Amino acid sequence: MRSITDTEIKQRGLGALMQALGEVDAERFITLLNRDPFDYTIWQRNLFENMDVKQISSEAMALKKGQ
Repeated sequence: MRSITDTEIKQRGLGALMQALGEVDAERFITLLNRDPFDYTIWQRNLFENMDVKQISSEAMALKKGQ
């Protein structure tokens, strides 16, 4: 699998945000990230705290089915 460019990551990420949140809330999300001091590593660690791999997988599959 080839590595994607930074531009492609930005385009795909923005597209995913807009699909998941809609245009207005995607922009709001980006604004919130830019306004507050933000450490993605800490945020991600806390996001899945107390969840094992099976729980994360189950939730991901449920979200996928809901699309």
